[in-house]
Amino acid sequence: MTAPKPTFFENAEKTIDTALCAASLRETKRAVYWLDSPLRPGVREPLRASFETDLLVVGGGYTGLWTALQAKERKPESSVVLLEAGWIGSEASGRNGGFCEASLVHGESNGEAHLPKENARLTELGNENLAELIETIERYGIDCDLIREGALAVATEPHQDAWLREESNGEDVVYLNRGQTAELIKSEAFLSGSWSKEDTVLVNPAKLAWGLLAACEKLGVKIFEQSEVTGLKEVGGRITASTAGGAVNAARVALATNVFPSLLKRNALMTVPVYDYVLVTEPLTETQRAAIGWDTLHGLVDLNNRFHYSRPIIDDNGGFRILYGGWDAIYRFGGKVNHEYYDSEKTYAKLAAHFFATFPELQELKFSHAWGGAIDSCSRFFSFFDLAYKGKVASCAGFTGLGVGASRFGARVMLDLLEGKETELTGFEMVRKKPLPFPPEPAAWLGVKMMTAAMARADQREGKRGLFLKAMDTLGMGFDS
Repeated sequence: MTAPKPTFFENAEKTIDTALCAASLRETKRAVYWLDSPLRPGVREPLRASFETDLLVVGGGYTGLWTALQAKERKPESSVVLLEAGWIGSEASGRNGGFCEASLVHGESNGEAHLPKENARLTELGNENLAELIETIERYGIDCDLIREGALAVATEPHQDAWLREESNGEDVVYLNRGQTAELIKSEAFLSGSWSKEDTVLVNPAKLAWGLLAACEKLGVKIFEQSEVTGLKEVGGRITASTAGGAVNAARVALATNVFPSLLKRNALMTVPVYDYVLVTEPLTETQRAAIGWDTLHGLVDLNNRFHYSRPIIDDNGGFRILYGGWDAIYRFGGKVNHEYYDSEKTYAKLAAHFFATFPELQELKFSHAWGGAIDSCSRFFSFFDLAYKGKVASCAGFTGLGVGASRFGARVMLDLLEGKETELTGFEMVRKKPLPFPPEPAAWLGVKMMTAAMARADQREGKRGLFLKAMDTLGMGFDS
């Protein structure tokens, strides 16, 4: 076994001045950059009456919005009601980094491990889904700051270079040596890169949610906020969903609550909330921008198990900012979504240290925003589906960080399931088979802690996975941000 060796980012936490990191965060808003905008739409009234509808959608994030939109596109004459417990796009759909990827299964290798017979077709469908998502954005005139420059994966440890060479095909995925990588973005931390040009776009995630909201309402979807569904029951062959202020009686129901507790109790252990954190810088000066390059507005990720994701933001005044997130993916004992966990000063300090180690020329830069959010993680890292109440209620959850793009596909699957027809999508093992559930506490907390430690050790041992990770791979269990 290779002897453990601290990674670049672990060394950064020891070498970067903690006073520098503290100063960079002193005036930082603990608020979501995307949601901190005058463009945020006004509130929708809560449900205060009883409604009859053909389709009820529960949840006003991407999954729910895509479900409502596609339902009206399929059957314009149908009635659709959407109930959101909070505010449209205020949870994961408005808190993520804005990476919209084609993959439906969290990468080629993960798809091959779980669905070897379907992986190739799911890759095709993922590419089709991304193209259709972009077409929908353009058709409805959704201004979500769409950037179509792909993503650059970088090696920060020597052993990762071989991984980049292996995934390159010389066409839409191009290997770059250190010098070529520096032509795209300058950092001594980046040993090489792989530019994947076609399978990722960047968006302003909140603007995308708000644009979908407007498109839904234009087609006639009735949307209510502050309307948490407290229960479902079947009455006379229809499903009644109750809230504190009213009820909706529906022929069909699509559940799109993702990280929040499922209204189908049998799925209670299928997902756990994992907390992820993000920083956004103040606008760079011309000198700072020149020091790092980044003229092509691609996304940026590294290849560590505890990885970072980063991207440029062109703000409303034309300023160039950098979003920098990832590394810590924290599971809290009890497995409940708690807004008190949406900030982590310890993680913000780590991210600042990693950022300044990566871009030492930017050490005078301050961060304008810092925030966190909960990811709906499942053991296979990609969405799962369920059908209940004799085919009248469908659900989808477990995107594990892929929801910006894959939620549209998940919505399509739910609508196929609710129509009761045998389609290509409903026949997939991906749809018919669920992931392994997480164990109850305290086993879940202990298992996640062991998994996180094992992933860190693998990074320190040139990516070599130990016995614990290999055993979890065999069982089909995992943990990712």
